[in-house]
Amino acid sequence: MKNRPLSDDALALVARRFAVLSEPMRLRLLQALAGGEKPVNALVELTGGTQANVSRHLQTLTEAHLLKRRKEGLQVFYAVADPSIFQLCELVCGSLEKRLAQQAEAFEPKSGR
Repeated sequence: MKNRPLSDDALALVARRFAVLSEPMRLRLLQALAGGEKPVNALVELTGGTQANVSRHLQTLTEAHLLKRRKEGLQVFYAVADPSIFQLCELVCGSLEKRLAQQAEAFEPKSGR
């Protein structure tokens, strides 16, 4: 966060954004959409979720303005509306990767003993 304090309303908005991202299926959906727009049936197949579960999470991501949707005939297509979300994911993944590497290092045998 920047050095300026955030208002309670701003903190609530930030907390809601992180809450939306706290569900693994939603992260799977974002990952599946990283390559571009896809129809719901493809997202169901790619994530291994049920139609109802995937649709519910797509609605949550859309309401949070992370995804956008368009309808073509009977099919609904979803795409990432806020590509900056991938920067956040990279930052978190990079941090976790570094921490896990440090933990793994602690368990490696030391040479010369």
